[in-house]
Amino acid sequence: MSVAPFGYCSLALWTSHVVLAAVASQGWKQVGELALAFALSSLIGLEREWRQKSAGLRTHTLVGVGAALFIIISKYGFFDVLSEGRVILDPSRVAAGVVSGIGFIGGGLIFVRGDIVRGLTTAAIVWMTAAIGMACGAGLALLALVVTAGHFVVVFLYPELAARLPPSRYLDFGLRVVYEDGRGVLREIISESTERGAAIHRMSTRQVEGRRAGETPAVVVTLEMRGKPAIEELTVALDRIDGVLGVETSDFSDDNS
Repeated sequence: MSVAPFGYCSLALWTSHVVLAAVASQGWKQVGELALAFALSSLIGLEREWRQKSAGLRTHTLVGVGAALFIIISKYGFFDVLSEGRVILDPSRVAAGVVSGIGFIGGGLIFVRGDIVRGLTTAAIVWMTAAIGMACGAGLALLALVVTAGHFVVVFLYPELAARLPPSRYLDFGLRVVYEDGRGVLREIISESTERGAAIHRMSTRQVEGRRAGETPAVVVTLEMRGKPAIEELTVALDRIDGVLGVETSDFSDDNS
């Protein structure tokens, strides 16, 4: 019977340890980690917002801080399911769930219009922002700062580096031209493009729907080209062709960051 007080004492000590650990997990250290995730994610979001991207300031800030909170939860939020001396639950699975969940957000930012893929860079930045938030939540402030600096190097310096590269003869770019049907405009478009050094790699056409009664039917032709023409001059020249209603260009080698 004399053993019972020692048992109760041990239980009381373990309970107090759990309570103190739970209180410690919600101190200024964790607040600082969340604040760091907020600041760094906001910096990236500001850059995206300034460039008028689909995922801007609010999205990146929420993703970064949310990821940091998930990590803090996975580190400190499971004291009530831990036994002394052993772990009966793997809290790290919460962090693994963050990685999977961010994939859905990134997938929603990527879309295909014709043969052109958009949003890859933005999706990758959202993914990296989540990683920065996770690093902040895990207390890896130095790594979070280094990766954030790397983001700005890639976003601001890499385009300058790419612009200094010698032009490639295999550079792909796209033209989407809307023209009035039945006037032989397509022949002029092809002729003007080839004369200016562009080689047509792929072409597709479709009728424009929703034209009013009495209006001339319109066609959209999408041209994937290779070569080294002056794209701006080619666009102006095509736009001046009688019967052309509009011209749009795109670079298949870039997702417009």
